[in-house]
Amino acid sequence: MFDTKVALIVRHDLAIWQRLNAVAFLSTGIAAAAPEALGEPYVDAAQRIYGRMLIQPMMVFQADLAQLQAVHAGALKRELVRLAFVQAMFSTGHDAANRVAFAAEDPEHMNLVGYAIRGGKKAVDKTIKGLALHP
Repeated sequence: MFDTKVALIVRHDLAIWQRLNAVAFLSTGIAAAAPEALGEPYVDAAQRIYGRMLIQPMMVFQADLAQLQAVHAGALKRELVRLAFVQAMFSTGHDAANRVAFAAEDPEHMNLVGYAIRGGKKAVDKTIKGLALHP
């Protein structure tokens, strides 16, 4: 049904609030990177208007650090839309501090806790091969 696929991957050893926080932030990045994939606003029976959401499913997977780093390498190789969330971002309080924490990471060995990708189905499937869906 869709030519593209979205995958969100979070580290399995995080606290539940951290997993949800990372998925929420990564989801906003996917929407920002693909505004053409947003549907129309929702309207309830009283004609109240609600926000737009992505028109395609976003699958959530779990991984360990090594698997997240492999996804990162695969996403770079396949030139997928990618978003990364690193451990240090949990200790910041605002976007500018997140950017500083992110820039301080070793780009070849990021301490990833979450990652999101969007691209062609086959490329995404190859990138996430072997990952389990989040329970």
